[in-house]
Amino acid sequence: MDATPITTIDQVIEALDQIIAESQQQQSPNGFFAALYRKVTISVKEGIADGVFEDGPRMEQLDVIFASRYIDAFRAHQQGKEVTLSWLEAFNLAERWWPIVLQHLLIGMNAHINLDLGIAAAEVMKGKDIQDLKNDFDHINAVLAALVEEVESNLATIWPTFRKLLKWANGFEDFLINFGMKEARDGAWKFAVELSKEESTHFDAAIEARDKSVAEIGEMVTSPGLLPSLIFKVIRLGERGTVAEKIEGMKG
Repeated sequence: MDATPITTIDQVIEALDQIIAESQQQQSPNGFFAALYRKVTISVKEGIADGVFEDGPRMEQLDVIFASRYIDAFRAHQQGKEVTLSWLEAFNLAERWWPIVLQHLLIGMNAHINLDLGIAAAEVMKGKDIQDLKNDFDHINAVLAALVEEVESNLATIWPTFRKLLKWANGFEDFLINFGMKEARDGAWKFAVELSKEESTHFDAAIEARDKSVAEIGEMVTSPGLLPSLIFKVIRLGERGTVAEKIEGMKG
């Protein structure tokens, strides 16, 4: 995979396309999150072009820093190098047969939103008042939130009775929305504000501490409890298509 540093949002999309193509060729579940994240990136690019954000160039810089954390982690893991505990958890899940597409998406979202988004926000506003980013950060949240229904639609193409099962499992749909979106986004901003106040000498230590707590949150996905585990196993046995075909379904 090309290791050229990424400096534009178009290069982010190209790198994600590479991950998706490699994952489809290798039948690797790593491609599920990459396909979802590609949609997020395209939505942000369109928002910048449409003038949705207060500062378009700053938003592209934020997107590049944010995406590069995931892409660099993917590249590093492929090369056997050390990655954050949060991403290691996600990449390890891709080695197992039983996890369903939803679990792969949630574990990727956990690492990227709960850890990477706050770091990216703090870095792009280094030496500035991070509160100046709040409105555009909220716009990013709106983009992420808008993908919830689309994710469910994509999953329904992989397993047609997915929606019915979520409604049958009392409260489980709320778990998906709350874990994957609202709590993660709110926590990301809080972390970004806290990180922006840290002295440079404590920056890495603060990230390491956050990484450990985010990895612990990820255990909700890898070991979700009896009822969700039973539901996941039923879904896994009913998922249609190869991994490559499911990645294509996620691309929409």
